Amino acid sequence: MSNSKIPYWAKIIIGIVVCNAVGLLASSVTLPAIDGWYAGLNKPFFNPPGWLFGPVWTTLYTFMGISAAAIWQVGFNHPKVKEALAIFGVQLGLNGIWSFLFFGYQSPLFAFIEILCLLIAIIATIRIFKEIKPWTAWLLIPYLAWVMFASILNFSIYLLN
Repeated sequence: MSNSKIPYWAKIIIGIVVCNAVGLLASSVTLPAIDGWYAGLNKPFFNPPGWLFGPVWTTLYTFMGISAAAIWQVGFNHPKVKEALAIFGVQLGLNGIWSFLFFGYQSPLFAFIEILCLLIAIIATIRIFKEIKPWTAWLLIPYLAWVMFASILNFSIYLLN
């Protein structure tokens, strides 16, 4: 199906589904580790309660999907759309990989190194999205803030263990 024939509402649904699918895949290694390995770790005082992560990530993935769909809607004939969506894809992949490193391989150090790469990719995504459609960049700011917090949490867990 040609890009121009996909209605905007469908692009939004596709964006939301794809982003949340990454979260669902990541949860396949996260959820089994929560009550076992993760429960036994020393955590900093600011570690959020476990129930908070699901709603926060679902919201963030939804914002990400809407933002990407809006960039997609601009069309691939725009000189920066392909590049923007490629960068978005890289950061989305890095997002999913973090759970496998932290929870799957139980490596806070490698996960921390990887989350720094994720932060760079998120910033790059925000910068290029802003050039194309500024409001899409604003939609990614909560995601950036949460990943910055997660980076501090990840590093703290590494230091405490």
